[in-house]
Amino acid sequence: MPACAYISHPSSLLHEMGPGHPESPQRARAIEKTLENVGLLARMTRYTAPAASDAQLQRVHAASHLRAMADKSPVIGYRAFDADTVMNPYTATAARHAAGALVLAVDLVLRGEMLRAFCNVRPPGHHAEAARAMGFCFFNNVAVGAAHALAEHTLERVAVIDFDVHHGNGTEAMFAGQPSVLMVSTFQSPLYPYSGERPRGKNMVNVPLPAGANGTHLRKAVEDIWLPALEQFAPQLLFISAGFDAHRADPLANLNWVEADYFWVTRQLVAVANQHCAGRIVSTLEGGYALDALATSAAAHVRALLED
Repeated sequence: MPACAYISHPSSLLHEMGPGHPESPQRARAIEKTLENVGLLARMTRYTAPAASDAQLQRVHAASHLRAMADKSPVIGYRAFDADTVMNPYTATAARHAAGALVLAVDLVLRGEMLRAFCNVRPPGHHAEAARAMGFCFFNNVAVGAAHALAEHTLERVAVIDFDVHHGNGTEAMFAGQPSVLMVSTFQSPLYPYSGERPRGKNMVNVPLPAGANGTHLRKAVEDIWLPALEQFAPQLLFISAGFDAHRADPLANLNWVEADYFWVTRQLVAVANQHCAGRIVSTLEGGYALDALATSAAAHVRALLED
């Protein structure tokens, strides 16, 4: 079986939120260029993300949110949901394709056409709530994918692993209390969106980390908390919200991870997938705003996904 799909869409490079905004098209470009330069992209199978349908989005989003996305979409210039989350004329299309990338990834993996998938798409998603765009996020891409796996592929248990430096509040809100979903995460605390310290359900395994925490703290969280929870849950498919903003070079936070940490944590998740999920993993880009560190960290993550 081919090892890993690479899923992207041209609209990811057209959505932007104004000069100087850290969540820029250069993020996706930097990742793809580095994957190509180090020979990883040649080992992957490329796919173009479809647009998510209303039905697929409405498994986790309110119909009113879809209407707001359409109504606020500008013909020219920008329209803001909040100070940090801004639409340009291409945002609505890009957000649909970012969510659709997860739908395609799930279908490829669960049909046995691919073992794993990495979605290099933007805007990111894990802060988006059912009826609210926030934190650079418009649709919750990983939640759309997880809901699709449960609804269309009749899985009983999926796990979402989120190692972004910011707590995935939107994903937690959508799945808290649902026995079919386990979410495990690490994040800096206190830090935007100032949530996660008190899990909203027994299926939410949150590990807040203080500013300055490094790879040693990550390893302890994974070995002592994540892995036992995942072992007990025995997921049938793993989703990764792959944020790379816990890197020590990132300008928006204060954790001290390095590329080796992203490789290590991904290898732990590959081992879980090999034990419980027939190796199946779907990963999607979340944060990461220091372009060089983002690209090399994503490459370390993808390298780990490509290994058996």
